Amino acid sequence: MIQNNCSKEGPTSPPRPQPLAPNHQGFESLDICNYEKNFLYKHGQPPSYQHCATFGDPHTCTFHDDFHTCRVEGSWPLLDNNYLFVQATNSPGAKGSNATITSKLTIIFKNMKECIDQKLYQAEIDNLPAAFEDSSVNRGERPGGSSLTIRERSAGRHVEIRAEYIGTTITIWQAGRQLSFTVRAAEEVAQAFTEEQDLQLCVEGCPRSQRISRSECCHAREAAEKARALCKEILPVEGVYFQSCVFDVVTSGDANFTMVAHEALEDARVFLPNTKKLHIFQ
Repeated sequence: MIQNNCSKEGPTSPPRPQPLAPNHQGFESLDICNYEKNFLYKHGQPPSYQHCATFGDPHTCTFHDDFHTCRVEGSWPLLDNNYLFVQATNSPGAKGSNATITSKLTIIFKNMKECIDQKLYQAEIDNLPAAFEDSSVNRGERPGGSSLTIRERSAGRHVEIRAEYIGTTITIWQAGRQLSFTVRAAEEVAQAFTEEQDLQLCVEGCPRSQRISRSECCHAREAAEKARALCKEILPVEGVYFQSCVFDVVTSGDANFTMVAHEALEDARVFLPNTKKLHIFQ
């Protein structure tokens, strides 16, 4: 009902017709399946973008640059707007720790008839397919088919999905025994949700009852110092990615988690609209 903007009471109104593309001499026709081109044509400037990521045990960086470390066991929505639904399933991490790891990601690209039919993508640990659930790798042959594509950046380990029709890029990757997720979305798209869609970890972060203080991990001084040394080798700036690395290495005992934080930082370097926000200290 939310996806199709249905009324909860009384008859529903028919969908509004799409505006015809202007085709004045000297101007290109409006391409409704290329969000950035469309936005630039209408507004004379490129759109603003927002970045969200979840990685490690897990740490969530919201669209508003807030960082939370979460326990959030079970399935939780990362995104739930008019165009996208992304759900993370989190499972218990190391024994004796409150932290969890992301073991499954489910992504629904909602129906937008002008450009795509609904598409589903699912990834689990050790199973990152380079195709949607229906085995396709793009929208299809009709116009707008290239506006939703999926490709492998590293076989079985790193997948990138480009949704040009909504100005959105998603990456999913596995490092060690957990999945990480990054999204760069047009601001207009990221904010297209109703009051009923208020639970989104990428928007509000983890509920307070589900947040973990990073200091909870590091009472064992020797383990913390060893973790700091490992993380320092790959993350020389002691910002939140470094802090997250130390937390993950201490709680899991797995040195491979240094690569998780490093890859999350590299994704942020590519996707963050303002790279001055790359190193946040908390």
